[in-house]
Amino acid sequence: MLIAIDAMGGDNAPECNIEGALSAAAEWKDIQIVLVGDEARLTPLLKNKPSNVTIRHAGDVIGSDEEPVKAVRRKKDSSMVVAGRMVREGEADAMISSGNTGALMTTGLLVVGRMQGIERPALAPMIPTLDDVGVLALDLGANMDAKPQHLAQYALMGSIYRNKVHGIVKPRVGLLNVGTEPGKGNELTKEAYPLLEAMPGIHFVGNVEARDVLTGSCDVLVCDGFAGNILLKTLEGTAGAMFALLKEQFSVSLKSKLGAAMLMPQLRTLKGKMDYKEHGGAPLLGLSGLVVKGHGSSDGNAVKNAVRQARIALQADLVASISKEISGSE
Repeated sequence: MLIAIDAMGGDNAPECNIEGALSAAAEWKDIQIVLVGDEARLTPLLKNKPSNVTIRHAGDVIGSDEEPVKAVRRKKDSSMVVAGRMVREGEADAMISSGNTGALMTTGLLVVGRMQGIERPALAPMIPTLDDVGVLALDLGANMDAKPQHLAQYALMGSIYRNKVHGIVKPRVGLLNVGTEPGKGNELTKEAYPLLEAMPGIHFVGNVEARDVLTGSCDVLVCDGFAGNILLKTLEGTAGAMFALLKEQFSVSLKSKLGAAMLMPQLRTLKGKMDYKEHGGAPLLGLSGLVVKGHGSSDGNAVKNAVRQARIALQADLVASISKEISGSE
């Protein structure tokens, strides 16, 4: 299994990508990792490079603030585009990038290519839940607008992912909505509901309200990219605010500081449950090759976990499985 990492993508690049790659290469000897980026910057940071880590030179970088389509078309020698081209041409089995999300989506569509039968690929990150199982939510930002048939495809792709990668035999699929009754919602959700209900390839459990997402009410949460991204950012912001408030309260007095010291192991566990770094990245489902999007502020541990995620998906032959199911459902 050969995995290409966009070494120049992300807020902490290239150091975080190198750290994650070296850690992953040391743990999993059945993978080859190619760090794609500026060889002059990468080589000095790889003094003890193992045999299953190599460098592929790419002289350009797509910045976080660049317009995605223009950047991908103009910067053909950027680390992200080169990694995408490696997947398209069969030089790599998967690619990982923590760079510009819009540019990665564009790279997926224009360079890697869309899977036949898929109208809109979806960004599918894991959202942590109280039962530690998590929920795969899609789409959470790849497409701001969606049609009912797009949501139906998201449901099928998400179900296959949870089955193949996480081993859930019959994943429960929920539709993000403002109420649990079938007739609730806007025109999109009202039209999507009967489509999901009639699909033979999924286990649809109905509408799911945002307040129930963290309780593990479903294994796959389907929504359009606009609502999904708002949900994701709200959860991230709430978690950050909660920990900031706890830190503030625990610093009020000596008694509260002593209490914080006693609770520290539990607090670290709680923070770990809500930490995106533990999940590694979000796959872009619906492309003809495996593409994983890492968080922009990923550290070495997050990159390593993204490699783990890609490795499991490749072992499960995820892309071929989705393609087969989509072809059969048309």
